[in-house]
Amino acid sequence: MSIATTHSPPAAEMRFRWRGVDADGVQKTGALIAPDVSTARAMLKREKLFIVELAARGPAPRPRTRATDVTVFTRQLGSLLRAGLPLAPSLELLAQAQGSRRQGMPRIVGALARDITGGLRFSAALQRHPRQFNALYCQLVEVGEAAGALPAVLARIADDRERAAAQRAKVRAALTYPVAILLLAIAITAALLVWVVPTFKQIFDGFGAQLPAPTQFVLALSAGAARWSIPLVVVIVAASSAVTFLLRRSEAARIRFARLSLTMPVAGPLLRTLCAARWSRALGTLLSAGTPLADAFDSLTHATGNAFFDRATVEIAARLRRGERLAAAMRAAHCFPPEVVQPVAVAEESGALDTMLIDVASLADRQVDEKIGTLSSLCEPLVIIVLGSLVGGLVIAMYLPIIQLGNVV
Repeated sequence: MSIATTHSPPAAEMRFRWRGVDADGVQKTGALIAPDVSTARAMLKREKLFIVELAARGPAPRPRTRATDVTVFTRQLGSLLRAGLPLAPSLELLAQAQGSRRQGMPRIVGALARDITGGLRFSAALQRHPRQFNALYCQLVEVGEAAGALPAVLARIADDRERAAAQRAKVRAALTYPVAILLLAIAITAALLVWVVPTFKQIFDGFGAQLPAPTQFVLALSAGAARWSIPLVVVIVAASSAVTFLLRRSEAARIRFARLSLTMPVAGPLLRTLCAARWSRALGTLLSAGTPLADAFDSLTHATGNAFFDRATVEIAARLRRGERLAAAMRAAHCFPPEVVQPVAVAEESGALDTMLIDVASLADRQVDEKIGTLSSLCEPLVIIVLGSLVGGLVIAMYLPIIQLGNVV
């Protein structure tokens, strides 16, 4: 079973300005987004407004949503379907209940409701919004539709998305804290070199004596920072902009950067385990839902969020089509840890690949949590050492000549 990708995009929505009167006779004005005039009138009529004027103001901007919006929608829709409400009324109810008409998710849910009412399958309607619903999401929904288990599939998708979001937040916090502290230490050191050290230099010039080597080094560093700080900042900003532009434009650059991130001293093993866990869970979920192994790889090309793993997924699929075993293809990709590949090889022999992949993903998730805890516990002493070394070294170097002068006196 594979997802088709030939469905046309949804019809462009329009922006409307309206003027009307509510049930109490109060005049009101506002704006809304709808696919056509009749839909706009129906939306205003549901709010018990008498329309005096309704005018189109051009095409509406593309709806913007957050990952949490999609997760909440998935959870709510699964709950409504489990309660026995049909799909189209459930979507219409969510479109009306999720907030302002100008928000992104209600617009998308409303479009899904219109597509379902027009005879389109739910999985096909989801494919018309690839920014919100990726191939894995659509594949699982298609499987749930075919098996008549859509509420259970949606609940499972919501669980996986919530778990992944919580894990991303932990990894982001674990990696952001030491980087932020390091940048703060560099900023404090730069400020001392540019503004504080020159004041001491004026004092030292009146000593007329040979300064200690640490003090001479700090003074030379201060002079260099004062002279080259602005050009250095310009170069850093320009290089960052160039790298960002290159990563957006070049697939090869994204793959190279993703591979480099997996080889970083501390973050690399953590990211590698995290990507392997996401990949294993996604594949195991598809297989347990009844998707054939060869078709499942069509939905895994962006399952990990890492371009190097995405390319490896394509290579693994090609090797499987040539008759290789999954474990051998994963080993040849050179991105999966051995503790992930070995259980897959055993599961292929026993015929329990889907269960083993989910178990491997759960084990990898626990390893990620343990590594995050270890990294977090090491951050505090690391911060003390870095700040103490930079700031303390500067202070000692600056006061060393004064101490020596006091000893002479």
